[in-house]
Amino acid sequence: MSAVSERRERERAQRHRLIVTAARELAESEGWDAVTTRRLAERVEYSQPVLYSHFAGKEAIVGAVALEGFGELAARLGGARREAPEPGRAALHAVCGAYLDFAEAHPALYQAMFHLPNDLRFASDETPAPMRACFDEFVHCFRPDGRPELFAEVTWSALHGMAVLSDTARVRREEQAERLDLLVARLADAP
Repeated sequence: MSAVSERRERERAQRHRLIVTAARELAESEGWDAVTTRRLAERVEYSQPVLYSHFAGKEAIVGAVALEGFGELAARLGGARREAPEPGRAALHAVCGAYLDFAEAHPALYQAMFHLPNDLRFASDETPAPMRACFDEFVHCFRPDGRPELFAEVTWSALHGMAVLSDTARVRREEQAERLDLLVARLADAP
């Protein structure tokens, strides 16, 4: 690759990064309804056609933000699990707690990851590595001689429900720790 091509590729990557960062910041401050290509173009000081040269539309931008979020979540879950590396109660509690903390700390990012339309696919051959890494952190909390992927799915499902219900004030936020303890107690020692 020539020096000019390398420079163009770096500039393209920087624009891509700038657009994703701007979308995420706008969503965190004003909500996802405020994230439009017009607003993003103004914010990053590029034309809308430049945005469309990077992303097909809002759904693709949301997908890029979500993928970034999965990378951050995977790192957070991995760090928590490494504090209790053996499968079992301590590892599961650490990973589940990190998940709920992440969801609470990043509500707009969590929306992009799990609620808004995007082209990311779970549980398929096309599942991006950061998404699979998140799931694997849950899998590693269960003994490999059982059905760790099934238990990981049930755990993630329960946590997602807890996060959403807490965020929408359908359950009392102050009882989240008790719900987490109950979930871990019921699932950690399962075969």
